[in-house]
Amino acid sequence: MSILLIPIAPLSRTKSRLRDCFSKEQLKDLTIAMFKDLGKTLINVNCFENKIVYCNTPEILEIAENYNLIGIKEKITTPPKSFDEVIKNINNIAIKKYNAKQTVLTFLDIILISAKNFHEINKLIIENQLLVCPAIHSAGVSVLGRNPPNIIPSYFSDPNNTSLVALLNNAKNKGLDKIAIYDSFRAGFDIDIKQDLVLAYIYLKIFNLKQTETYLFLKKNLKLTLKKVNLHNNRAFKFLKKK
Repeated sequence: MSILLIPIAPLSRTKSRLRDCFSKEQLKDLTIAMFKDLGKTLINVNCFENKIVYCNTPEILEIAENYNLIGIKEKITTPPKSFDEVIKNINNIAIKKYNAKQTVLTFLDIILISAKNFHEINKLIIENQLLVCPAIHSAGVSVLGRNPPNIIPSYFSDPNNTSLVALLNNAKNKGLDKIAIYDSFRAGFDIDIKQDLVLAYIYLKIFNLKQTETYLFLKKNLKLTLKKVNLHNNRAFKFLKKK
């Protein structure tokens, strides 16, 4: 059986790279908005035996119940665990407590992902040893599927390579040959840095997701827009305050 894993950082530490855009309270509100949107999407996803949310924050775990998600409280340690250690913990819970045969890991800031994406991802991981959806901007990983769940570690904390490069290099070294690369813009776009916020607002409109909590939050709180600084370079932007 496949189990979906959703690790979420404590609200007190959420989205720290965006602190020059929003206050701590606004970042909490953004996180909750994204989580509610993900929960609404997952209501229409019936291909996973269980869907586990792993977080230390009681508010997130309470919201999880509203969407029939299993909330498991993460134990905070001193010093804090690395992200790979967090992933290992939730993966082990899925194996030991829920008898997972495959696990699919995703994140709440993949704000464009659809129910169709999840069904396609689950089908692919049943047929392969490893499934990876590359993150659009960072050469990172937005969705990670493993069959069986302990076939390979995650490499989000690799000091030398991006998580995508580190994962695929190590998969090759381990001799894994049934690897599915899930090519999806919607499943690969995440919110990580300032530019992503502006692009998220644009893409949510393009995909007609203007009813989502995330779109409504950005419409109310985002005070930035992008402008090209070079006629011939679509990747060079400067940030402008909205009038």
